[in-house]
Amino acid sequence: MSLKFNHKYLLATFLIIFLGITSRKISAIPFFVGDILYAIMMYCLIHTFIRSNHKTIQFLIPLVFCFIIELLQLIDVNWLNSIRKTTLGHYALGQGFLWSDLLCYTMGVSIAFSIDIAVKD
Repeated sequence: MSLKFNHKYLLATFLIIFLGITSRKISAIPFFVGDILYAIMMYCLIHTFIRSNHKTIQFLIPLVFCFIIELLQLIDVNWLNSIRKTTLGHYALGQGFLWSDLLCYTMGVSIAFSIDIAVKD
């Protein structure tokens, strides 16, 4: 595993952020799409800075990160709740634990990982 900046992943991160915010504003788009896009965004953001030749590591780091963020929603701490009340905090940390979000995150990371592998091979 190495630290190496990759501008293509950063560009993809910003594109996914735009799509994710847009998906929350358009009522015709199912709510779970935003959660899938969140996981894809986390995959791209993490891979902007961290690369590994091990495919398992490439897949697990963003997935575990998304799961941790979701599990943090079970914690009721004042300082964390105050961050969640801000717009950016709400987008980044979410509000309210849902088991279905874990499935969406798994789907999102799987999609990003599959595209990443297909483009490189």
